Amino acid sequence: MAKRRPSSGRWLQEHHDDPYVLQARKEGYRSRAAYKLLEIDKELQTKHGKKAALLRPGMTVVDLGAAPGGWSQVAAKLIGKTGRVVAVDLLPIEPIVGAVVVQGDFLEEAVLKEVTKALEPQSMADLVLSDMAPNMSGFKSADMARGELLAEAAYAFIAQVLEPGGAAVIKLFQGSEFHEMVKHARTMFAKVKVVKPKASRARSAEHYLIGLGYKN
Repeated sequence: MAKRRPSSGRWLQEHHDDPYVLQARKEGYRSRAAYKLLEIDKELQTKHGKKAALLRPGMTVVDLGAAPGGWSQVAAKLIGKTGRVVAVDLLPIEPIVGAVVVQGDFLEEAVLKEVTKALEPQSMADLVLSDMAPNMSGFKSADMARGELLAEAAYAFIAQVLEPGGAAVIKLFQGSEFHEMVKHARTMFAKVKVVKPKASRARSAEHYLIGLGYKN
């Protein structure tokens, strides 16, 4: 039997004691990541008023890399019964109340068609969410490169389905291409902001890019 690495033991202990993990279990969210999205939404409302909320009743939302479903749960709750959430991932996702689940690679034409069909009648989204992260290998440069590719894939998807004037939240990793990724987003959106929610672990290189007012 392989020995457990000290780092994995530390992670398990940290995860066990994590207040966000404990809160997620208490409130019925599938992952601690739910609080990152809730925090981002709350920050926009605090600074710009309720009308500036990221998630509003009646919206159509696509959640990329949705498994296990924490962000989709938050989105479905905040947009209400008049809205629609499409949760997309390579991995299977247990059914989510208020969401349509699509399993597959959203860059493949057949899967993209399935996503757009789930968005009918308008076949476009008001908001694209991406909390996608690569399977970490432990090699920082390789992991950062994979993270950048996922962000680029999210940008490509946005060009396919996001309504003009729409918004997006995309996970970025602070690597060599981080500033270029932000710079590119500024050509896509009227307003761009980068935040690191308190729910993100301090040692994580992840940040979240918020794009508002998609220029199409």
